[in-house]
Amino acid sequence: MPIISVIIPAYNAEKTIKKTIESVLNQTLSDFELIVINSNSSDSTSEIISQIQDPRLQLFNYSQGNAAINRNRGFNHAVGDFITFLDADDLWTPDKLELQYTTLVNNPEAAVVYSWTDCVDESGNFLRKCSYVNWSGDIYPHLLLDDFIGNGSNVMIRRDAFQATGGFNESLTNAEDTEMWLRLAAKYEFVNVSKVQVLYRVSLYSKSSNILPLEKSNLAVINIAYADKKAANYQHLKKYSLGNLYKYLSYKSLDTLPGQQKTLHVARFLVTAIYTDISILIKPVIWKAWLKLLVMSFFPYKLAKEILSKFPVLSNVSTFLGYEKTYKSLFES
Repeated sequence: MPIISVIIPAYNAEKTIKKTIESVLNQTLSDFELIVINSNSSDSTSEIISQIQDPRLQLFNYSQGNAAINRNRGFNHAVGDFITFLDADDLWTPDKLELQYTTLVNNPEAAVVYSWTDCVDESGNFLRKCSYVNWSGDIYPHLLLDDFIGNGSNVMIRRDAFQATGGFNESLTNAEDTEMWLRLAAKYEFVNVSKVQVLYRVSLYSKSSNILPLEKSNLAVINIAYADKKAANYQHLKKYSLGNLYKYLSYKSLDTLPGQQKTLHVARFLVTAIYTDISILIKPVIWKAWLKLLVMSFFPYKLAKEILSKFPVLSNVSTFLGYEKTYKSLFES
Protein backbone atom coordinates (compact mmCIF):
# COMPACT_ATOMS: atom_id res chain seq x y z
CA MET A 1 0.00 0.00 0.00
CA PRO A 2 1.47 3.42 -0.94
CA ILE A 3 2.56 5.63 1.93
CA ILE A 4 1.53 8.91 0.23
CA SER A 5 -1.60 9.83 -1.72
CA VAL A 6 -1.25 12.68 -4.22
CA ILE A 7 -4.56 14.22 -5.34
CA ILE A 8 -4.94 16.42 -8.43
CA PRO A 9 -8.33 18.04 -9.17
CA ALA A 10 -8.53 18.85 -12.90
CA TYR A 11 -10.98 20.82 -15.02
CA ASN A 12 -10.18 21.76 -18.64
CA ALA A 13 -6.46 21.46 -17.91
CA GLU A 14 -5.25 20.19 -21.28
CA LYS A 15 -2.53 22.86 -21.54
CA THR A 16 -0.80 21.98 -18.27
CA ILE A 17 -1.93 18.60 -16.94
CA LYS A 18 0.78 16.51 -18.62
CA LYS A 19 3.66 18.52 -17.14
CA THR A 20 1.93 18.66 -13.77
CA ILE A 21 1.56 14.86 -13.69
CA GLU A 22 5.14 14.38 -14.88
CA SER A 23 6.39 16.54 -11.99
CA VAL A 24 4.77 13.98 -9.67
CA LEU A 25 5.89 10.85 -11.50
CA ASN A 26 9.48 12.14 -11.50
CA GLN A 27 9.65 12.44 -7.70
CA THR A 28 12.70 10.99 -5.94
CA LEU A 29 10.34 9.24 -3.51
CA SER A 30 8.36 6.74 -5.54
CA ASP A 31 6.08 5.13 -2.92
CA PHE A 32 2.90 7.06 -3.74
CA GLU A 33 -0.39 6.83 -5.55
CA LEU A 34 -1.51 9.61 -7.88
CA ILE A 35 -5.26 10.23 -7.97
CA VAL A 36 -6.61 12.61 -10.64
CA ILE A 37 -10.20 13.79 -10.31
CA ASN A 38 -11.39 14.92 -13.74
CA SER A 39 -14.34 17.21 -13.10
CA ASN A 40 -16.40 17.03 -16.32
CA SER A 41 -13.71 18.59 -18.52
CA SER A 42 -14.92 19.51 -21.99
CA ASP A 43 -11.43 19.58 -23.53
CA SER A 44 -8.87 16.78 -23.99
CA THR A 45 -7.81 16.58 -20.32
CA SER A 46 -9.12 13.04 -19.86
CA GLU A 47 -7.53 11.79 -23.10
CA ILE A 48 -4.13 13.25 -22.21
CA ILE A 49 -4.21 11.61 -18.77
CA SER A 50 -5.30 8.27 -20.22
CA GLN A 51 -2.24 8.21 -22.48
CA ILE A 52 0.16 8.35 -19.51
CA GLN A 53 1.20 4.82 -18.59
CA ASP A 54 2.15 4.46 -14.93
CA PRO A 55 0.62 2.00 -12.45
CA ARG A 56 0.60 4.67 -9.73
CA LEU A 57 -1.78 6.88 -11.73
CA GLN A 58 -5.54 6.56 -11.24
CA LEU A 59 -8.10 8.65 -13.14
CA PHE A 60 -11.63 9.18 -11.85
CA ASN A 61 -14.26 11.08 -13.82
CA TYR A 62 -16.93 13.05 -11.97
CA SER A 63 -19.59 15.66 -12.64
CA GLN A 64 -18.42 19.24 -12.33
CA GLY A 65 -17.59 20.47 -8.84
CA ASN A 66 -15.45 23.14 -7.26
CA ALA A 67 -11.89 22.54 -6.05
CA ALA A 68 -12.99 21.73 -2.49
CA ILE A 69 -15.45 19.09 -3.70
CA ASN A 70 -12.90 17.50 -6.01
CA ARG A 71 -10.15 17.41 -3.38
CA ASN A 72 -12.57 15.70 -1.01
CA ARG A 73 -13.53 13.27 -3.77
CA GLY A 74 -9.87 12.44 -4.21
CA PHE A 75 -9.44 11.82 -0.50
CA ASN A 76 -12.31 9.33 -0.59
CA HIS A 77 -10.20 7.20 -2.98
CA ALA A 78 -6.91 7.70 -1.10
CA VAL A 79 -5.24 4.97 0.96
CA GLY A 80 -1.97 6.66 1.96
CA ASP A 81 -1.10 7.66 5.52
CA PHE A 82 0.02 11.06 4.18
CA ILE A 83 -2.11 13.24 1.89
CA THR A 84 -0.99 16.02 -0.44
CA PHE A 85 -2.72 18.03 -3.15
CA LEU A 86 -1.54 19.55 -6.42
CA ASP A 87 -3.51 21.87 -8.70
CA ALA A 88 -3.58 20.87 -12.36
CA ASP A 89 -1.49 23.85 -13.51
CA ASP A 90 1.18 23.84 -10.80
CA LEU A 91 4.49 21.95 -10.60
CA TRP A 92 6.66 20.31 -7.96
CA THR A 93 10.42 20.04 -7.78
CA PRO A 94 11.60 16.38 -7.82
CA ASP A 95 12.39 16.26 -4.09
CA LYS A 96 9.08 17.67 -2.83
CA LEU A 97 7.53 14.43 -1.60
CA GLU A 98 10.75 13.03 -0.18
CA LEU A 99 11.71 16.07 1.90
CA GLN A 100 8.20 16.74 3.16
CA TYR A 101 7.67 13.09 4.12
CA THR A 102 11.04 12.88 5.86
CA THR A 103 10.33 16.12 7.72
CA LEU A 104 7.01 14.83 9.05
CA VAL A 105 8.55 11.51 10.07
CA ASN A 106 11.31 13.36 11.94
CA ASN A 107 8.78 15.68 13.62
CA PRO A 108 6.08 13.39 15.01
CA GLU A 109 4.49 16.27 16.95
CA ALA A 110 3.56 17.98 13.65
CA ALA A 111 0.59 17.02 11.46
CA VAL A 112 1.29 19.33 8.50
CA VAL A 113 4.41 20.28 6.56
CA TYR A 114 4.74 23.09 4.02
CA SER A 115 7.52 24.30 1.71
CA TRP A 116 8.43 27.51 -0.06
CA THR A 117 6.86 28.57 -3.35
CA ASP A 118 7.95 30.48 -6.44
CA CYS A 119 5.49 32.00 -8.91
CA VAL A 120 5.90 31.12 -12.60
CA ASP A 121 4.11 32.38 -15.71
CA GLU A 122 1.99 30.40 -18.15
CA SER A 123 5.16 29.12 -19.84
CA GLY A 124 6.76 28.03 -16.57
CA ASN A 125 9.22 30.94 -16.42
CA PHE A 126 10.12 32.39 -13.02
CA LEU A 127 8.15 35.50 -12.07
CA ARG A 128 8.89 36.16 -8.40
CA LYS A 129 9.41 34.61 -5.03
CA CYS A 130 6.34 33.79 -3.04
CA SER A 131 6.34 33.54 0.76
CA TYR A 132 9.59 32.33 2.29
CA VAL A 133 8.95 31.85 6.00
CA ASN A 134 10.10 29.34 8.61
CA TRP A 135 7.29 29.31 11.15
CA SER A 136 6.74 25.99 12.87
CA GLY A 137 4.80 24.68 15.86
CA ASP A 138 1.66 26.66 16.68
CA ILE A 139 1.46 28.83 13.58
CA TYR A 140 -2.19 29.83 14.08
CA PRO A 141 -1.72 33.57 14.79
CA HIS A 142 0.65 33.87 11.84
CA LEU A 143 -1.85 32.17 9.52
CA LEU A 144 -4.71 34.36 10.75
CA LEU A 145 -2.90 37.39 9.35
CA ASP A 146 -1.75 35.91 6.08
CA ASP A 147 -1.87 32.60 4.23
CA PHE A 148 1.90 32.36 3.93
CA ILE A 149 1.51 28.77 2.67
CA GLY A 150 0.33 30.46 -0.48
CA ASN A 151 -1.57 27.83 -2.46
CA GLY A 152 -3.33 24.48 -2.43
CA SER A 153 -0.39 22.64 -4.01
CA ASN A 154 1.88 22.90 -1.02
CA VAL A 155 1.17 21.02 2.19
CA MET A 156 1.45 17.36 3.14
CA ILE A 157 -0.93 16.26 5.90
CA ARG A 158 -1.16 13.21 8.09
CA ARG A 159 -4.24 11.26 7.04
CA ASP A 160 -5.81 11.11 10.50
CA ALA A 161 -5.45 14.89 10.95
CA PHE A 162 -7.10 15.63 7.60
CA GLN A 163 -9.93 13.23 8.38
CA ALA A 164 -10.46 14.60 11.89
CA THR A 165 -10.59 18.16 10.57
CA GLY A 166 -13.42 17.27 8.21
CA GLY A 167 -11.99 17.93 4.76
CA PHE A 168 -12.34 21.05 2.64
CA ASN A 169 -15.30 23.40 3.06
CA GLU A 170 -17.32 22.69 -0.09
CA SER A 171 -19.35 25.90 0.19
CA LEU A 172 -16.27 27.98 -0.67
CA THR A 173 -15.34 28.58 -4.30
CA ASN A 174 -12.13 30.46 -3.45
CA ALA A 175 -9.75 30.41 -0.47
CA GLU A 176 -10.96 26.94 0.51
CA ASP A 177 -7.33 25.94 1.00
CA THR A 178 -6.69 28.86 3.39
CA GLU A 179 -9.77 27.92 5.41
CA MET A 180 -8.59 24.31 5.61
CA TRP A 181 -5.08 25.28 6.77
CA LEU A 182 -6.61 27.47 9.49
CA ARG A 183 -8.75 24.62 10.82
CA LEU A 184 -5.72 22.35 10.83
CA ALA A 185 -3.63 25.02 12.57
CA ALA A 186 -6.29 25.38 15.26
CA LYS A 187 -5.66 21.77 16.30
CA TYR A 188 -2.21 20.72 15.12
CA GLU A 189 1.38 21.87 14.83
CA PHE A 190 3.01 22.65 11.49
CA VAL A 191 6.61 22.23 10.34
CA ASN A 192 8.52 23.79 7.45
CA VAL A 193 10.84 22.68 4.65
CA SER A 194 12.96 25.76 3.96
CA LYS A 195 13.31 25.17 0.24
CA VAL A 196 11.36 26.07 -2.90
CA GLN A 197 9.44 22.96 -3.88
CA VAL A 198 6.23 24.36 -5.39
CA LEU A 199 5.98 26.31 -8.64
CA TYR A 200 2.69 28.18 -8.60
CA ARG A 201 1.46 29.17 -12.05
CA VAL A 202 0.05 32.70 -12.36
CA SER A 203 -2.43 33.26 -15.17
CA LEU A 204 -4.77 36.08 -16.15
CA TYR A 205 -7.50 33.45 -16.32
CA SER A 206 -6.80 31.55 -13.11
CA LYS A 207 -9.37 31.29 -10.33
CA SER A 208 -7.41 33.74 -8.18
CA SER A 209 -7.75 36.37 -10.90
CA ASN A 210 -11.55 36.47 -10.49
CA ILE A 211 -11.40 39.27 -7.98
CA LEU A 212 -14.94 39.64 -6.64
CA PRO A 213 -15.46 35.96 -5.73
CA LEU A 214 -11.95 36.05 -4.26
CA GLU A 215 -12.93 38.95 -2.01
CA LYS A 216 -16.20 37.30 -0.97
CA SER A 217 -14.59 33.97 -0.09
CA ASN A 218 -11.68 35.53 1.79
CA LEU A 219 -14.02 37.67 3.87
CA ALA A 220 -16.01 34.52 4.68
CA VAL A 221 -12.80 32.70 5.67
CA ILE A 222 -11.76 35.56 7.97
CA ASN A 223 -15.16 35.53 9.69
CA ILE A 224 -15.10 31.73 10.06
CA ALA A 225 -11.58 31.78 11.48
CA TYR A 226 -12.25 34.48 14.06
CA ALA A 227 -15.40 32.65 15.20
CA ASP A 228 -13.30 29.60 16.12
CA LYS A 229 -12.61 29.15 19.83
CA LYS A 230 -8.88 29.03 19.03
CA ALA A 231 -9.17 32.69 17.96
CA ALA A 232 -10.65 33.88 21.25
CA ASN A 233 -7.35 35.45 22.28
CA TYR A 234 -6.60 36.86 18.84
CA GLN A 235 -9.61 39.06 18.10
CA HIS A 236 -7.33 42.12 18.08
CA LEU A 237 -5.72 40.74 14.92
CA LYS A 238 -8.87 40.85 12.79
CA LYS A 239 -8.35 44.44 11.63
CA TYR A 240 -4.88 43.48 10.41
CA SER A 241 -6.27 40.43 8.61
CA LEU A 242 -8.73 42.68 6.77
CA GLY A 243 -5.99 45.19 6.00
CA ASN A 244 -3.77 42.47 4.55
CA LEU A 245 -6.64 41.15 2.45
CA TYR A 246 -7.29 44.53 0.85
CA LYS A 247 -3.63 45.13 0.15
CA TYR A 248 -3.57 41.76 -1.61
CA LEU A 249 -6.77 42.54 -3.53
CA SER A 250 -5.36 45.93 -4.55
CA TYR A 251 -2.32 44.20 -5.98
CA LYS A 252 -4.25 41.38 -7.69
CA SER A 253 -6.83 43.70 -9.23
CA LEU A 254 -4.09 45.82 -10.84
CA ASP A 255 -1.98 42.85 -11.94
CA THR A 256 -3.78 42.59 -15.26
CA LEU A 257 -3.86 44.10 -18.74
CA PRO A 258 -5.28 47.59 -19.38
CA GLY A 259 -9.00 47.42 -19.94
CA GLN A 260 -9.40 44.19 -17.99
CA GLN A 261 -9.37 45.86 -14.58
CA LYS A 262 -12.67 46.58 -12.84
CA THR A 263 -12.01 50.25 -12.17
CA LEU A 264 -14.66 50.93 -9.53
CA HIS A 265 -13.80 47.79 -7.59
CA VAL A 266 -10.07 48.53 -7.76
CA ALA A 267 -10.75 52.01 -6.40
CA ARG A 268 -12.82 50.48 -3.60
CA PHE A 269 -10.01 48.05 -2.74
CA LEU A 270 -7.50 50.89 -2.60
CA VAL A 271 -9.74 53.03 -0.39
CA THR A 272 -10.36 50.07 1.93
CA ALA A 273 -6.64 49.31 2.08
CA ILE A 274 -6.07 52.88 3.26
CA TYR A 275 -8.99 52.73 5.71
CA THR A 276 -7.73 49.51 7.31
CA ASP A 277 -4.11 50.69 7.44
CA ILE A 278 -3.67 54.45 7.28
CA SER A 279 0.12 54.06 7.27
CA ILE A 280 -0.05 52.88 3.66
CA LEU A 281 -0.62 56.53 2.68
CA ILE A 282 3.06 57.29 3.22
CA LYS A 283 4.17 54.36 1.05
CA PRO A 284 4.95 55.01 -2.63
CA VAL A 285 3.03 51.93 -3.73
CA ILE A 286 -0.38 53.43 -2.95
CA TRP A 287 0.28 56.43 -5.18
CA LYS A 288 1.74 54.22 -7.91
CA ALA A 289 -1.43 52.14 -7.71
CA TRP A 290 -3.72 55.14 -8.17
CA LEU A 291 -1.61 56.39 -11.07
CA LYS A 292 -1.58 52.96 -12.71
CA LEU A 293 -5.36 52.75 -12.33
CA LEU A 294 -5.76 56.15 -14.00
CA VAL A 295 -3.55 55.12 -16.92
CA MET A 296 -5.39 51.81 -17.36
CA SER A 297 -8.82 53.43 -17.10
CA PHE A 298 -8.52 56.58 -19.18
CA PHE A 299 -6.01 55.80 -21.94
CA PRO A 300 -6.66 53.59 -24.97
CA TYR A 301 -5.36 50.04 -24.60
CA LYS A 302 -2.28 50.37 -26.81
CA LEU A 303 -1.21 53.68 -25.30
CA ALA A 304 -1.79 52.47 -21.74
CA LYS A 305 0.20 49.32 -22.43
CA GLU A 306 3.03 51.37 -23.97
CA ILE A 307 3.16 53.75 -20.98
CA LEU A 308 3.24 50.89 -18.48
CA SER A 309 5.94 49.05 -20.43
CA LYS A 310 8.09 52.17 -20.55
CA PHE A 311 7.71 52.71 -16.83
CA PRO A 312 7.94 49.25 -15.23
CA VAL A 313 8.39 50.78 -11.80
CA LEU A 314 4.91 52.25 -12.18
CA SER A 315 3.50 49.00 -13.50
CA ASN A 316 4.80 46.84 -10.67
CA VAL A 317 2.63 47.19 -7.56
CA SER A 318 3.65 43.87 -5.99
CA THR A 319 5.24 45.82 -3.13
CA PHE A 320 1.72 45.93 -1.64
CA LEU A 321 2.55 42.41 -0.44
CA GLY A 322 5.62 43.66 1.38
CA TYR A 323 3.46 45.92 3.55
CA GLU A 324 1.21 43.15 4.83
CA LYS A 325 1.34 42.95 8.61
CA THR A 326 2.73 39.77 10.14
CA TYR A 327 2.40 38.52 13.69
CA LYS A 328 6.14 38.80 14.07
CA SER A 329 6.27 42.42 12.88
CA LEU A 330 3.41 43.39 15.20
CA PHE A 331 4.23 41.50 18.36
CA GLU A 332 7.57 39.71 18.15
CA SER A 333 9.90 42.46 16.97
